[in-house]
Amino acid sequence: MRDQVAWLYKAAAARGLIVGSAGNISARTEPGMLITPSGGDPESLAATDLVAVTMQGVAQDQAVPSSEWAMHASVYAACPEAAFILHSHADACTALACLGSALPAFHYLVVQFGGDQVRCAPYVTFGTQALADHAARAIAGRSACLLANHGMIVCGRTPQHALSQAVLLETLCRQYLLALSAGTPRLLTEQQMLDAQERFKTYGPRQPDPKRSDRQPDQAVP
Repeated sequence: MRDQVAWLYKAAAARGLIVGSAGNISARTEPGMLITPSGGDPESLAATDLVAVTMQGVAQDQAVPSSEWAMHASVYAACPEAAFILHSHADACTALACLGSALPAFHYLVVQFGGDQVRCAPYVTFGTQALADHAARAIAGRSACLLANHGMIVCGRTPQHALSQAVLLETLCRQYLLALSAGTPRLLTEQQMLDAQERFKTYGPRQPDPKRSDRQPDQAVP
């Protein structure tokens, strides 16, 4: 688990999603979570530097967890399926969040976050319980939200999924800002977004049918 969190932290930095200490990563554990340390830097972080902490913020050793541990804990409570959380100040996400704007249904891929928009939580001071509460409300029923005048947060089932969600959110926010600079983006209707959500249920490689014995377990259905 430590290696997975460290990998995600460094991979997010390599893609420009995290710069210096402006971001944090965590993974859910049975007693709480494993989170990057306060003031952590992807360039120098070792897996042993990660902090094991309860959902109440009690660290198992003398290390100091990220100042946003409470936000991670609240998001885990709001998103029971989340196994990993990535929070960053990625450029396009933060720019849109500084407008106090949600990411609306300008593109069908917005449904990949669980609804017809990615909500934006109102601004409050970083590292506070108030921010944790606002983030939990904004992300409820979704896998991502923006944080006004701050950044973004995404959930994932695996470290790879969390990274792909973060990259997708940053890409969509950049595309939306480009569209805004050219005019007024056309938004998709509620039905169009529902149709896209339904289409995604059969999109991508299928899982193997365990009832069939003429195929290896990891062989995809044609």
